[in-house]
Amino acid sequence: MINKELSSIIKSRQSIYPNEFTGQIIKEEVIMELLENANHAPTHKMTQPWIFKIFCNDSKIKLLSEILKNKEIAENKRKKLEHNFNKSSHVICICMKKNNHLLPEWEEIAATAMAVQNLWISCVGSKIGGYWSTPKYIHKLNEFLSLNKDEKCLGLFYLGVHNSNIAKNIKRKSISEKTQWFR
Repeated sequence: MINKELSSIIKSRQSIYPNEFTGQIIKEEVIMELLENANHAPTHKMTQPWIFKIFCNDSKIKLLSEILKNKEIAENKRKKLEHNFNKSSHVICICMKKNNHLLPEWEEIAATAMAVQNLWISCVGSKIGGYWSTPKYIHKLNEFLSLNKDEKCLGLFYLGVHNSNIAKNIKRKSISEKTQWFR
C-alpha cells in the first residue's frame, strides 16, 4: 500500500503566482531546507545536474535590471516582472550542468525538474508558495549568471509568502485516459 499522507502532499502541490505573495521575506534557513530537499531528487549516474542561483534583497534588483535590458520585453510585461520581483521573497534561477559525454541532455533536464518538484512539494502545508516561469529570454542571462558553456538556465522560480487558503480547482484528466495496459 502506498503512503496516503505522501499522496495527499503530492496532490496538494500547486503554483502560487507572485501576485499572490505578501512581500514578506522568507528566512535563509528555510530556503536552505527547501533546497536540501531539492538536492535529494533522483539523478541518473548521480550527476546531480541542478544548480540554484538564489537572488534576494538587492541582488533581486540587479537580476531584474539585467532582464529588463532585453528590449523585446513589452511594457506591460516589464511592469508585471517588476511587480513579481517586488512581491517575491527570493527568485531562484534554475540552472543545470549538461553532462553530454555521460548522459543525454534530456535526462539532466528531467533530473533538474525533479529537484524543482521536491522544492515545490516541500512548500505544501506552509504559507510558502512557488511559481516556475520559463520566459523565452532566459538564455540571455547566461553571462550575467556566470554560466559555463556546459550549463544553461531553465527558468526562474519565484518563492514567496502567501495568505491564500483557497485550493485552486484544477481539473486534471483521468489517469485512465493517459494509461494503456499490456497484459
